Amino acid sequence: MTTPETHAPEPRPDPEALLALAAREGRGRLRIFLGAAPGVGKTYEMLRIARQRRREGVDMVVGIVETHGRAETARMLAGLEAVPLRETVYKGRPLREMDLDAILARRPALVLVDELAHTNAPGSRHPKRYLDVEEILAAGIDVFTTLNVQHVESLNDVVARITRIRVRETVPDSIIDRADEIELVDVTPETLRQRLAEGKVYVKEQAQRALQHYFSPANLTALRELALRRTAERVDAQMRDFMQTHAIAGPWETGDRLLVCIDHRAAPDLLIRQTRRMADRLRCPWGVLHVEIPSPLGTPDAARTRIAEAMRLAEQLGAETVTLPGRRVAEDILAYARAHNVTQIVLGHRRLPRWRRWLAGSVTQDLVRKSHDIGLRIVPLGAGAALEPIIPAWPPLRALAEAVLITGAATLLAAGLDRIIEVTNLALVFLTGVLLVSVRRGLGASLFAAVLSVLAYNFLFLPPLYTFTIANPANVVALVAFFVTALVTSNLAARTRAQGTVAAQRAKVTADLYSFSRKLAAIGTMDDLLWAISHQIAAMLRVHTVVLLPEGGRLVVRAGYPPEDELDAADLAAAEWAFGKGQETGRDSDTLPGARWLFIPLRTERETLGVLGLDRAERGRPILSQDERRLLIALADQAAIAIERITLAGAVDEARLLAETEKLRAALLTSISHDLRTPLATIIGSVTALRRFGPQVAEVARDELLETVQTEAERLNRFVGNLLDMMRLEAGALAPKQELFDLAEGVGTALARTKALLALHRIETDLPDDLPMVRLDHVLFEQVLVNLLDNAAKYAPPGTTIRIAATCADEGIELRVADEGPGIPPDQRASIFDRFQRLDMSDAAPGGSGLGLAICRGFIDAMGGAIEAQVAPGGGAAFVISLPASLIDVSPHRD
Repeated sequence: MTTPETHAPEPRPDPEALLALAAREGRGRLRIFLGAAPGVGKTYEMLRIARQRRREGVDMVVGIVETHGRAETARMLAGLEAVPLRETVYKGRPLREMDLDAILARRPALVLVDELAHTNAPGSRHPKRYLDVEEILAAGIDVFTTLNVQHVESLNDVVARITRIRVRETVPDSIIDRADEIELVDVTPETLRQRLAEGKVYVKEQAQRALQHYFSPANLTALRELALRRTAERVDAQMRDFMQTHAIAGPWETGDRLLVCIDHRAAPDLLIRQTRRMADRLRCPWGVLHVEIPSPLGTPDAARTRIAEAMRLAEQLGAETVTLPGRRVAEDILAYARAHNVTQIVLGHRRLPRWRRWLAGSVTQDLVRKSHDIGLRIVPLGAGAALEPIIPAWPPLRALAEAVLITGAATLLAAGLDRIIEVTNLALVFLTGVLLVSVRRGLGASLFAAVLSVLAYNFLFLPPLYTFTIANPANVVALVAFFVTALVTSNLAARTRAQGTVAAQRAKVTADLYSFSRKLAAIGTMDDLLWAISHQIAAMLRVHTVVLLPEGGRLVVRAGYPPEDELDAADLAAAEWAFGKGQETGRDSDTLPGARWLFIPLRTERETLGVLGLDRAERGRPILSQDERRLLIALADQAAIAIERITLAGAVDEARLLAETEKLRAALLTSISHDLRTPLATIIGSVTALRRFGPQVAEVARDELLETVQTEAERLNRFVGNLLDMMRLEAGALAPKQELFDLAEGVGTALARTKALLALHRIETDLPDDLPMVRLDHVLFEQVLVNLLDNAAKYAPPGTTIRIAATCADEGIELRVADEGPGIPPDQRASIFDRFQRLDMSDAAPGGSGLGLAICRGFIDAMGGAIEAQVAPGGGAAFVISLPASLIDVSPHRD
């Protein structure tokens, strides 16, 4: 009996690698020419390869290339098509930057962008050039670019220690990780120094200084090694991606996972950068953890800011960041590490005095004792990593005053008890007061109360009285014990109070989120929903909010808190960008940071539904902290889901109404085919018989045929009348209500209703103060004004003026709405008020149904007035509404 041969399963491509490959489809390819130092020839090599591509027929342009006065580079640049640079002025100085919009409009196959780490001039769309490159790649255009290794974010502090020069312009490592090709441009240190000495890199004065400092042989060798290692890491990652996507079998091993633990005292940015380099060398994921311990003295704002900045740096470097509330740091770290399969924990260690280690304990030693199967990496922090200590603020005067009052009350109580009854230890009375202060006002005030209590107890109750001298040594021991007890108990009480405060805050946030979700679920209209979203987020984050939704092809503000907040042109541009790209823009972001607001897209799995804007009055600090940003994400996700629910509900209602309308239309067509054709056929038949056989038809038969014609005609008339009545009911055509109406107030209301439509136009009004009241239907008349203003906004170019003027004469009142648009041709001034009629323009006409002006004429005619189209004095269209004197109120007093 033979055993069937078994075969190993055929290897398959890695799904995640295939998804990553699919995500790159449609994007341009990025090739980085990486060098260890300036002058190695990155730009020259980029231009050489680009010239070769051009000879191969590739459509290539130069976005920006800096020659720095180098003749060889200038010769390589000659003859290449270059997109003209964009000129801007900053502080009186002209600056030239790459024209991103011109490149996107030109849409070449390849664009050359020099100096990837460059910082753009203020007012540019993106603060950094690498963000411009990201947008070019997203448009499907390939990019060649140059970069020096000292500009890589994760290597920034390493380069600073080697060269003693801190580079301020950096590029996130994610850009390098996403590069399709990296070409290392390298020369030996001796060759580079020779080029410097010959003046091929800098002018000779600068070259001499550079040779002595930055370009020393040791520095160049170290930078060269960094560039080689970083290039090798990327090449290795590309090889792994290739093997995974092509199902090439290899020795797959279980990977590591790093976790770096930070606090505000131990140079968190240094630890984060070192962990990023470790993760790159180990080719493993990594995260950042901060255990937030409630401090009895409170956490200073400076400490929170330092941690928030460190977390933001970690996210830029690709880490997963987590902040956890805790009590025992080592145990909380290990619990998180075991729950997330962390194999190595990275800690910073700084030498502390022995008494401080004995007093406060050591998290490192606790982790060494308890980590067991989890590895520890201890990063020594030298004197250069020391940060300025953050000192907790002194308790406010109100807290100190309360400590004095409570200590005074305890003193009076102890004195009364000492006179009335014999108390063994009056120190317990003072200890109670210290605990009360600690619970109410925290550790700082309780320590102050403990000192006051010791002094009062010594002065009033320990012999000799009314002095601070202690005669009995036993009392000294008792006093010291009392002071230590007061310190320990007040610290415990204050710590419990701080933990309770944190728990209460988190419980409040949870309750607010639960209440918010219930509130959103109960709202059925979009306006109420948007108001609830803006109000709730403003209340929870203590910021100003606006909610923008798309209407008519552009974003409009639908709700806000406070309601009077407005957006200028820069803010609206940032909001449009956030909506179109689905990413954060504006203040505290990497895109359009000059805007006053921070805009967050409201997204679901299906689409981007709108934009949420946030602003804080204080300009000196970020709008949101790290915790507030996480809370905002939760709120924004709930808001987006609620908006989608209302939108889908409206779509379902529209679909149901469309189905009912289709059903009604089918029934109406069936009715018309019967009720219209039948009487018409009878009438036609009767008339044909009378005309053809009139003399031969008997008089009785003739009368019967004529009676049939009359009967069927009356039937047809009734049917047509029924159709007209149904149309009036569906259109809501009711008789106008004649009420006293203030034209100036109506103009103001119409302008308010069309504020968003007229945002790009100037509005001028000329309404006499003595304009009389008129008897009109104010609802219909305001709708007429809104339609005229809407029409002017559509046809008048942005930046032009729309004028509203009124004149009063004996014949009546004329109200004129004029714009500076293309005007109305003479042959179309009469037909422009017909239904579905629009101007016959040579270029693309603005969108519209062609019913607005028809409705205006219908409403004005129904109210007894008239409307006509004219030519504005300065060109453009003018619509004149004439109200006869019979509509003017002649009473001496106005309401």
